Amino acid sequence: MEQTGRLERPTVMPMEVATIPKVHGHLQGLKASHIHRLELLYRRRVPDGQMMTVELADTLSAVSLEIQREVAVIVNRRGQILTVSVGDADGLSVPRTDVGYRESLARLNGLRCIHTHPRGGGLSRADLITLAKNRFDFLAAIEVEDGRAGNVYLAHLIPPVPNAPSWRVHDPLPVRQWLQTNFDEFLADVEGPLARSAGTMVSNTKAERAFIVGLVTADGTLAEAEDSLKELALLADTAGATIVGDVLQRREKPDASTLIGSGKALELALAVQEKQANLVVFDGELSPIQARQLESILDVRVLDRTQLILDIFAQRAQSKEGKLQVELAQLHYLLPRLVGRTKGFSRLGGGIGTRGPGETKLEVDRRRIRTRISQLEREVAQLQVHRRHQRRSRAKSGIAVAALIGYTNAGKSSLLNALTKANALAENKLFATLDPRTRRLTLANGRTVLITDTVGFIRKLPTELVAAFRATLEEVTESDVLLHVADASDPAAEEHVAAVEDIVFELDAYRKPVVTVLNKADLASPLTLAKLRNLSERSIAVSAVTGKGLDEMVGLLRRVVDEVRPGWTAGYAVPCF
Repeated sequence: MEQTGRLERPTVMPMEVATIPKVHGHLQGLKASHIHRLELLYRRRVPDGQMMTVELADTLSAVSLEIQREVAVIVNRRGQILTVSVGDADGLSVPRTDVGYRESLARLNGLRCIHTHPRGGGLSRADLITLAKNRFDFLAAIEVEDGRAGNVYLAHLIPPVPNAPSWRVHDPLPVRQWLQTNFDEFLADVEGPLARSAGTMVSNTKAERAFIVGLVTADGTLAEAEDSLKELALLADTAGATIVGDVLQRREKPDASTLIGSGKALELALAVQEKQANLVVFDGELSPIQARQLESILDVRVLDRTQLILDIFAQRAQSKEGKLQVELAQLHYLLPRLVGRTKGFSRLGGGIGTRGPGETKLEVDRRRIRTRISQLEREVAQLQVHRRHQRRSRAKSGIAVAALIGYTNAGKSSLLNALTKANALAENKLFATLDPRTRRLTLANGRTVLITDTVGFIRKLPTELVAAFRATLEEVTESDVLLHVADASDPAAEEHVAAVEDIVFELDAYRKPVVTVLNKADLASPLTLAKLRNLSERSIAVSAVTGKGLDEMVGLLRRVVDEVRPGWTAGYAVPCF
């Protein structure tokens, strides 16, 4: 090596600095000394066979008293502290950790949660929700007394029983008494029954157990909200769910974050766990933000009324035409609700440091959905052309067309069967008919009217469905007469009639002559029928099941058609669909 007369500066290798795990939660306003004391908790260990230690409980209590906030630690089965978290004076903040976490109905997650209650008191609703959502080995709340650990409240999960809590809460004991409990034996006693009941739990997870939620605001009435919630229960039943509970919340206006308010959402989360529901359906439409926030709080699948109706339509769609229109409606609903990076982090829409080749997954998903929507809209447009040709063929023949409209489950298909001897599916379920069906009705004078059965209407009908089913709903707008079928036996018949009239107005078909057919008259009182007859200039009470009033209805229909289309013909050669 050549000597230069200069001293070479030795190469200094960087020293490895041990990183201290961070403290999670609400740290605003805490002193550095408090945070440091909390960080030192990561160095502690809980000995094998022990639930916790007195030293750990006292340290948590001392810090909790000083900062007047709840403090929690997550401990694994090796006694290592994986997470230290700070809540507030009234709530626990536990970040979910994947370290050692095992999702299984038969086992617990291998972690225990120990936290403080600086204001005293037992386990809260939020504590029990946290236990059930995370499947902790146990969750303990330490009552802080003069900066030291007082009584310890402890809960753990138990095998689920329908309509009963899925946890057991023990009587409070001083921390030293809990130390006499062997953790390994305690764990075996808890996990054993869970493992034995696992087969039953797995088989039950396939069943949809739904909790339904309604909202009463200053703009509505309690009676309206109750009727709407009952209808939501029928929708859920039609979709195949079992209703295990319901909630009707009163608020001046909907909460922007959770619709029903954060406090009520926490109560709902506890009820969902108690009833072992795996689905919550809200009456109304949730914004994307509300849906995400509620799923985070409830930890189960969350749907709104629109999604439920779309799901029913997807189940009911049999023809290619129906399936296309349902898929189009679902994609229109899904597009604005895709969750992903915000625009600031988008490679296409972001700023410095975000531009570059390629797209984010969110953008790819959106592009694919838009492409599929365009394709479906073209196919639906072709269906419109095809149906337009069919109607033009009927128009040339001079045949009159009457469209059966009405609230879902009003008995339109039953009426079609009774009038035309058709074999249309008629079930006592919502939206039993999805695809339109046209049949001939031959009158006593030999002339023919085409009767078209259409999809049923409902309150809060999703706009996505109205737009997607425009090809089908043209059967309403292009008909000569509307036969508005109402269920006279339904206590909410007046509201249902009004809802259908609103939709007819939206379809711009309100100028057409309407015959109001009060179906199921055999199940309604004379007083109710008299009241409902006043809702329309032309009304007739009938029973599609017994046949009562059908002849009078056909006579009324003939007179109305005579007014609309004088000189109409028989048109026997016109096909039906």
